[in-house]
Amino acid sequence: MYKVEKEVGTFNSSDGTPIYYEVRGKGEPLVLVYGIACLMNHWHYQIEYFAKTHKVITFDLRGHHQSQPLGNPKNLSMTDLVRDVVELLTHLNISKAHFAGHSFGAPLLLELFRTNPTIVGTLIFINGFSKNPIKGMFGLDVVEPFYFFVKAQYEEAPDMWTTLWRMAVDNPIAMMLAGAAGGFNLKLTQFKDIEVYARGVARMDLRTFLVLFEELMHFDGEEILPTVNIPTLIISGENDNVTPQRFQHEFHQKIVGSEFVLVPYGSHCTQLDFPDYINIKIEGFLTKNPL
Repeated sequence: MYKVEKEVGTFNSSDGTPIYYEVRGKGEPLVLVYGIACLMNHWHYQIEYFAKTHKVITFDLRGHHQSQPLGNPKNLSMTDLVRDVVELLTHLNISKAHFAGHSFGAPLLLELFRTNPTIVGTLIFINGFSKNPIKGMFGLDVVEPFYFFVKAQYEEAPDMWTTLWRMAVDNPIAMMLAGAAGGFNLKLTQFKDIEVYARGVARMDLRTFLVLFEELMHFDGEEILPTVNIPTLIISGENDNVTPQRFQHEFHQKIVGSEFVLVPYGSHCTQLDFPDYINIKIEGFLTKNPL
């Protein structure tokens, strides 16, 4: 069996937040960026596959898992997240890389391209969006008002709501509901991957989640899309009700020369539903577009 050694490390960002990262393999660097409240396990199929041919870099976003405590609790803006990526590449002595972003990882990479285009060789967006995806999420208009309700209640009783948050997320019913709503394809995604995700979300600081969620709602990267002038691959899950196809079609329409892949029966976590298909598509894209 082919075995790839894993290098793990942590560096202190400019505000003192420890940023945890993992590096596997050799070759052109490929940086994988997950979404809010996600974790590196979302990429485990891609890590295993591409570490045979690339230097695969994964890391925890600030405020997530091993990238905490925050050096400054106020530093949770998109600017702060992007700065961490730039500093990570500097720390690893990498001048340019391929980047793949899932969900909220997509707007993060758009902002990275806007502010630091020279370090971005190619872009891969999986079930991404460029502006607030909350309205109409899951086919309903209830997520945004529910968010503001929870935020207000949390400010009144943070300890109680943190406990409720953990109980609500880390249980089998919530996991099944997440799949049924289009977050995962329950017939294809390994349930252990959903369990790992739920436990990771439950252990995330609720305040951090709420602040980042509002950052997601306020971000608007539509004007960045037409400026993207590098090879770009857009992957969209047919049954994704979290960030439906219209968001990815907008990417394809506005990024000249971009490639679009629609994955039948794919959920919001398409890379977990159909890893072999996704890996082949990404491999072909990277082969055609070396750094």
